[in-house]
Amino acid sequence: MDRSDITYRYRFILSGFNETMNFTVPLFSVTLLYYCVILFFNISLVLLIVFNESLHEPMYILLSSFCINALYGTTGFYPKFLSDLLSSSHRISFEGCLLQGFVMYSFACCDLSILTVMAFDRYMAICRPLHYYSFMTKRRLSQLVCFSWLTPFCVFAIHVLLTARLKLCGIKIQRALCLNWLIVQLACPEADTFSNNISANVIIVIYHFHWLFIIWTYIYIIKTCVRSREDRVKFMQTCVAHLTSVIINATVMAFDAMYLRFGSRDLSQSLKNFIALEFLIIPPVMNPLMYGFKLSKIRNRILKTFSHVCLV
Repeated sequence: MDRSDITYRYRFILSGFNETMNFTVPLFSVTLLYYCVILFFNISLVLLIVFNESLHEPMYILLSSFCINALYGTTGFYPKFLSDLLSSSHRISFEGCLLQGFVMYSFACCDLSILTVMAFDRYMAICRPLHYYSFMTKRRLSQLVCFSWLTPFCVFAIHVLLTARLKLCGIKIQRALCLNWLIVQLACPEADTFSNNISANVIIVIYHFHWLFIIWTYIYIIKTCVRSREDRVKFMQTCVAHLTSVIINATVMAFDAMYLRFGSRDLSQSLKNFIALEFLIIPPVMNPLMYGFKLSKIRNRILKTFSHVCLV
């Protein structure tokens, strides 16, 4: 058989499940429970913001977009992962693998884009308070939300199309999920991956500028807050949760990127899986929890809702 035909005639094998066979049922139960928790926290926060007019402010609209992105990313992984745990054949089609890789990358980078827009929103609110409401109009907010979603979608659509044209000489993916870079690593020796490398480097540059922008905004926010007690209170109330999300996102993504490029083969498969899935495990639960407890309007609304339910 022509090796180039492997792309179309074979399904990829997800070898990350090799060490899960002895405790499939407990892992399935824990994962299903955890996925339900992710759905509950994020959907609850989105509905809370949608149905309360007092929360129809830029900061909360961006937060709801953040939660919707968490639902998008985790839904691209957990249902397939759960079905694979109950299956003896851990395979995925070429098209399905490309789709999952697109969802995983666009989810992770959309998180960063939303965090960048949130940082700009906090910069305007604290450093330019007199211009905040005239600048952050509904139209401007819609443009910023579209930017945070469309940028990663367009960038990674091109990246996935470049991967789809490659001739592959392997079918085994050393993870429990598909990522674009793992598919590129299966390319035949004679395959031209130059454009894939260029595309990957362009994406890295784009999102490094996101990080630099977040750092720039916080330099100015901190400078402003040092001068005023009122601004320091506003910083503690609205920026701490965002800054924590930024730190978590940076840590998880840096860890995953370094492992993806330079990961050791000596690590156990279970540890490899955890490192690979950190961005799908930690942020989708930590973010709604942090914002729910730290933002007073959301916290008070949650407490009011629960007290009403208890009285009923």
